[in-house]
Amino acid sequence: MIIVPASGETERGLSGSEQQFADMQAYNEEMLKAGVFVDGQGLHPTAKGARVTYEDGDWVVTDGPFAEAKELIAGFTIIDVSSREEALEWLKKWPTSCAPDPGQALELRQVYAPEDFADVLTPEMIEREEQMRAEAARNAAGG
Repeated sequence: MIIVPASGETERGLSGSEQQFADMQAYNEEMLKAGVFVDGQGLHPTAKGARVTYEDGDWVVTDGPFAEAKELIAGFTIIDVSSREEALEWLKKWPTSCAPDPGQALELRQVYAPEDFADVLTPEMIEREEQMRAEAARNAAGG
């Protein structure tokens, strides 16, 4: 997963220029053609969000906006590649027009898969996880 940091602009709800959208679309299309693009989405500003914490035995909701933009996420891209090196090569192709603000960075993180927990998940739990992922894919496809 490529995590895109928020900026003052994204927190103000500014979505980017036509050129930035065109550059990002071209990048996503290149990954799609290479068979590595899974998903990618931008996120609304934290003013439209909430944080939910568990405190003293209860859930507490704190409405946005949240103060520190450098710790916030503006979007993500999920790719499916065979190695960390391949992921980094794709990350280095990120459109420069969409580069994070100075002092910020795109972050690369690996998403867990059920097999990563083979030592604690039962075969039934792994099967159920696969069923839930298939159902979620059907829901996302509208069916």
